[in-house]
Amino acid sequence: MSVPDYMQCAEDHQTLLVVVQPIGIVPEESFFRIYKRISAVSQVNVRDSQRVLYIRYRHHYPPENNEWGDFQTHRKVVGLITITDCSSAKDWPQTFEKFHVQKEMYGSTLYDSRLFVFGLQGEIAEQPRTDVAFYPSYDECETVEKRIEDFIESLFIVLESKRLDRATDKSGDKIPLLCVPFEKKDFVGLDTDSRHYKKRCQGRMRKHVGDLCLQAGMLQDSLVHYHMAVELLRSVNDFLWLGAALEGLCSASVIYHYPGGTGGKVGSRRAQGGSLSAEAGNRHRPGAQEVLIDPGALTSNGINADTSAEIGRAKNCLSPEDIIDKYKEAISYYGKYKNAGVIELEACVKAVRVLAIQKRSMEASEFLQNAVYINLRQLSEEEKIQRYSILSELYERIGFHRKSAFFKRIAAMQCAAPSIPEPGWRACYKLLLETLPGYSLSLDPKDFSKGTHRGWAAVQMRLLHELVYASRRMGNPALSVRHLSFLLQTMLDFLSDQEKKDVTQSLESYTAKCPGTMEFITLPDGLKLPPVPFTKLPIVRSVKLLNLPTSLRPHKIKSLLGQNVSTKSPFIYSPIIAHSRGEERTKKIDFQWVQGDVCEVQLMVYNPMPFELRVENMGLLTTGVEFESLPAALSLPAESGLYPVTLVGVPQTTGQITINGYHTSVFGVFSDCLLDNLPGVKTNGCTVEVIPALPRLQISTSLPRSAHTLQPSSGDEISTSVSVQLYNGETQQLIIKLENIGTEPLETLEVTAKTVNTKEKLYGDFLSWKLEDTLSQFPLKPGKIATFVVNIKVKLDFSCQENLLQDLNDDGISVSGLPLSSPFRQVVKPRVEAKPVNPQESSKGGDFSHVKVSDIKISKICFYCSALCFVLKCSWMKEHLHGWNLFLRENI
Repeated sequence: MSVPDYMQCAEDHQTLLVVVQPIGIVPEESFFRIYKRISAVSQVNVRDSQRVLYIRYRHHYPPENNEWGDFQTHRKVVGLITITDCSSAKDWPQTFEKFHVQKEMYGSTLYDSRLFVFGLQGEIAEQPRTDVAFYPSYDECETVEKRIEDFIESLFIVLESKRLDRATDKSGDKIPLLCVPFEKKDFVGLDTDSRHYKKRCQGRMRKHVGDLCLQAGMLQDSLVHYHMAVELLRSVNDFLWLGAALEGLCSASVIYHYPGGTGGKVGSRRAQGGSLSAEAGNRHRPGAQEVLIDPGALTSNGINADTSAEIGRAKNCLSPEDIIDKYKEAISYYGKYKNAGVIELEACVKAVRVLAIQKRSMEASEFLQNAVYINLRQLSEEEKIQRYSILSELYERIGFHRKSAFFKRIAAMQCAAPSIPEPGWRACYKLLLETLPGYSLSLDPKDFSKGTHRGWAAVQMRLLHELVYASRRMGNPALSVRHLSFLLQTMLDFLSDQEKKDVTQSLESYTAKCPGTMEFITLPDGLKLPPVPFTKLPIVRSVKLLNLPTSLRPHKIKSLLGQNVSTKSPFIYSPIIAHSRGEERTKKIDFQWVQGDVCEVQLMVYNPMPFELRVENMGLLTTGVEFESLPAALSLPAESGLYPVTLVGVPQTTGQITINGYHTSVFGVFSDCLLDNLPGVKTNGCTVEVIPALPRLQISTSLPRSAHTLQPSSGDEISTSVSVQLYNGETQQLIIKLENIGTEPLETLEVTAKTVNTKEKLYGDFLSWKLEDTLSQFPLKPGKIATFVVNIKVKLDFSCQENLLQDLNDDGISVSGLPLSSPFRQVVKPRVEAKPVNPQESSKGGDFSHVKVSDIKISKICFYCSALCFVLKCSWMKEHLHGWNLFLRENI
């Protein structure tokens, strides 16, 4: 026997083997549809008996394996079912002849056979036949299952007759010597009258009868015969058949202890067993005495009510521990024979399935390790794939996941072996995918964002490279790009500098033909591969939403005359402090963005690659309002430190906008990187309010710009400084142009003035204006210009006051004063400030007849109310004022 059956299990020893094959040209789909219906009849209750027959179907079975039917009867083909298409009566003779030829292939072991003919109608189809069933079509064959049941009953009749014939002790008759194919030449010329030879014949026949009893549903009889066979064969050192008797004893004991089966299909056996199912449940109650009453224990017709037979069964049945010991002994005997390698291999597989149920993983692994090193003939590539796949499955069952993945990966590589004319890359790829769990590898990048890496990175990278290669040979470049992107994203920390360069070069060559996207890729078996965003190319460490420039920031309207109303809410203490990063991300920011204005978000990024990283098409991902992201392109130096990157965009509507992340294009792969998937990213909140579009006003003056810049009183003010020099009593006009450079009309203009460092004693009406002409041009439409005239008049009173010079003995006079809302209200709010006098400052000569007025500062524009505010500061020359004081003392 050269072809092992890796799917065999211990309970297969009680099955009858039936082969189902097509004759002639039969559509594959139609054949397997009928085969599925036939194989569904796997358990049949024997009529007038409480026994159950179990059938094992195969649609392909090597004839050479059938020659081992005497050694183990479950390997013998006892039933043949053929399926054929025959549409005309003239083809019937040829079809029936093919049926007979097919029977001759298994003729030495067949108990019975059937021919199912589809498509033939007429006189031939109406003739009653036992071995042939005619059906009009594959859809009109309701009686197939009933025909199979009748066929199995006929098999049972032959089986029972053979069992009775072999089990009956006929005194004086010579017992034939049963042999396996390679033994026949060894027994030529032996003395058939010797006691040793007779014991050998008796032992082998006892073992054979035990097999027949087990197939016939007589479990207790099989146990008795197996024990007798073991004693006889052990006495004559017939090791090959002794191993078979021990294995039969193990199989019967396994069936007794594990009625659900060891093949992995729990609950599939004894579904039609009737009372046997109930008895199986009774004997598996924990702590209860195992009792099985089998009415067909010791009689030929299967009827015996003697319950004392259970005593014999309990004595002959092996315990779960002894089952494994006997398996080991049987396998050691098989190992003595080179030609019994298949038998040894299958016995190892059966023992492993039993140990898997007993949860004895280490012992199971020893059996599997022995199976790996069993030398068989030169196997074909397909047989190697099957062998490694079954080994992988068995290792998986005993919990050795990594070992299972190892053998499945070998099977995958075997699918694309150089010796195969047409390598099966699809099968290779499918098997490689099945190895991923064993290597703690998932194709979902979210599983690698939790921080802790599981598994061996070197093996995982090798496996990912193999997936890339297999998908490329399959002709699926999108799949290759996805796997290579996953490798670069998840294994970046484990790649050397050279490997990083090699992977990125390969990725660029792949994406030149098929760019990477954020779409799910669905495989033929239904598995969906999630997208792989490049969150590490570059790595983002912080995200900060920036306020608008000072000139574009919106400000709430405040009444110039009214008092601020407190809007403070009551303080409520809560011991619950939310540390969730998600809550931090959705925290609203205290400033606002404006519809239609360019908004900025600053990212601190760095490049982990050993070469320059080019990031193309980088922009913001937002939700809440319609947002136009303006893409940017970056070029980050190799292994750069934190590098600021500003991403901009324009909100098109109003409401709450949330910055969810950013999108990039790196090495031809488009990525949507969400902030929730970025570990260790710091942010001060990513939700901001977008208010409706506001007017924008640009101001220019007729006076030259001052060389001195005045600092505004608050950071929200926008200032410009102009300079003018006037004599006392002189008047100068300041013409201010107001240009609407926005998209909204300007409806209201409000003007106020204030002085800095007020010298109340020198206060005079420096500024005056009239808004009537200016307001007549309002509302000011976009692109229009309005003018506003401010009169500057110097009017100081230098009457005799003793401390005048001391008050003026500083760097200058700051005139501050009145908030003025033309033309309706005027409120004077001077601010009094005094500085200590320096009496020792020396006098300087000069021209005392004029005063220098400088530094007119436009400090604030209120966009809500379109109001203009500006500040006037007057600077005095100390030497002029000190000289004027001396002149007064000398002349008055």
